[in-house]
Amino acid sequence: MQLTGSEILIECLKEQGVDTVFGYPGGAILNVYDELYKHSDEIKHILTSHEQGAAHAADGYARATGKVGVCFATSGPGATNLVTGIATAYMDSIPIVAVTCNVGVSLLGKDSFQEIDIAGITMPITKHNYIVKDVNVLADTIRKAFVIAKKGRPGPVLIDIPKDVTANKAEYQKETPKPVVPSQDVSEAELEAAVSLITEAKKPYVFVGGGAILSGASEELGVFVRKVDAPVTDSLMGKGAFPGTDPLYTGMLGMHGTKTSNYGVSECDLLIVIGARFSDRVTGNAKKFASHAKILQIDVDPAEMDKNVLITQGVTGDIKVVLGILNERLKQQEHKEWIGKIMEYKERYPLSYHPDILTGPYVVEEIYRQTKGDAIVVTEVGQHQMWAAQFYRYARPRTLLTSGGLGTMGYGLGAALGAKTGMPDKTVVNIAGDGCFRMNMNEIATAVRYNIPVIQVVINNHVLGMVRQWQNLFYGQRYSATILNDAVDFVKLAEAMGAEGIRAATQEEFREAFARALTLGKPVVIDCQIDCDDKVWPMVAPGKAIDEVFDEKDLEKGK
Repeated sequence: MQLTGSEILIECLKEQGVDTVFGYPGGAILNVYDELYKHSDEIKHILTSHEQGAAHAADGYARATGKVGVCFATSGPGATNLVTGIATAYMDSIPIVAVTCNVGVSLLGKDSFQEIDIAGITMPITKHNYIVKDVNVLADTIRKAFVIAKKGRPGPVLIDIPKDVTANKAEYQKETPKPVVPSQDVSEAELEAAVSLITEAKKPYVFVGGGAILSGASEELGVFVRKVDAPVTDSLMGKGAFPGTDPLYTGMLGMHGTKTSNYGVSECDLLIVIGARFSDRVTGNAKKFASHAKILQIDVDPAEMDKNVLITQGVTGDIKVVLGILNERLKQQEHKEWIGKIMEYKERYPLSYHPDILTGPYVVEEIYRQTKGDAIVVTEVGQHQMWAAQFYRYARPRTLLTSGGLGTMGYGLGAALGAKTGMPDKTVVNIAGDGCFRMNMNEIATAVRYNIPVIQVVINNHVLGMVRQWQNLFYGQRYSATILNDAVDFVKLAEAMGAEGIRAATQEEFREAFARALTLGKPVVIDCQIDCDDKVWPMVAPGKAIDEVFDEKDLEKGK
């Protein structure tokens, strides 16, 4: 059957089970949008306010559902506006397919109007990308893109299609996609070495990263932890892979990790690292990280072995597969004394905050109480992000969506729209600082246009909070370019875009505001006024070892 390139693209998306596309049209992609119009009953299109919002929405959709997210943009600035969202997905290994259209093949390389080499620009931030100059290879290219996005370590793929290729015709034959299944191949020698390390350990600690979520290994992880009989910490990206409500869970690790986790990992004799990449935000001074421990790392990507921290033993393979094998081979371990010591740390070093005033931690805990821990929480980047990681107990995977590797301010609102679109029955809350919210707050208009009832909570301290915290602690309180004390009224702004706007300055006001937001069934913005010098505690200073973690009480004592 002869179809145009645009028709082939839409048919291939239908093959892949794509039900939603986020995007923004323009001249070069008009043929595609004209074809999409004819299939609007099969593929929903969400017109975002900015292409960056489309990329973040595709990312949020993918994180929340486990499926591949899809976004569209036109040539030139439309394509370049996707770059931050693609990079965000790349750093966190999120499967998205970004489709851009370019000027005609004969105009490529001639500085034509709205021409850009988007394939060249995105080469370092995609798993793979394509520029399709021949309509006859378009269908196979699209199918390959979806496989690459999902296979092994997931990630973004970009397909750039010149406008004349979207109009040219080629033979199309429908194909049913073969399921992408993880490889069952795992080195026997690596497995045996792992079993030996675990069996010999007296003080093991399990450190979980985002790879455990991407592989769908939560059930196997739970069995593994019980078999090893070890406490569990996680990275920001690993939240929910192991339940934050479990007694063996000790909180996040690293710069803003708990004292319990930081001390425990520093004292353990075996650190079992599952799907984490040893980010500098986790390790602190890498030379001093887990210096008393042997390190066993399990990861699907062999490039992660010995990349940031030298390890004792690696096991390369899909985490779900590897843990399944280890669970069969391991005998039940027992570390009663070691776990008892870690539980004493948990009791001695709880997270805390001011009990009477409105603070970021209070807001997060109140959201947890009112949603009964069953919401999808999305964040921007900064203090509010760390509070959301510390004070909401994630019991299931894919319930915290946040930009971990790139740290993208402006990520959250678009991602929340994608998450709510993909998981319409879940309560979706985006927690932002006022600085982050300003970056992409135009997506409130998108939420209203499509009646996507996300709850936008703004932790408004009228400063760039995390940067100010560093300025306060390490830069002599020189607050250069971090004060946002202006006349912007987020409540009026929300109302102007058609959303509900509510302001809260006390704990009681926030309780009432959030309870109301849960009942409205429409987009809501809650502006939470907090003190400009509230800080995220505990903290590890840059360049220090994680066991040099300190909090406000330590500062008062002069430590």
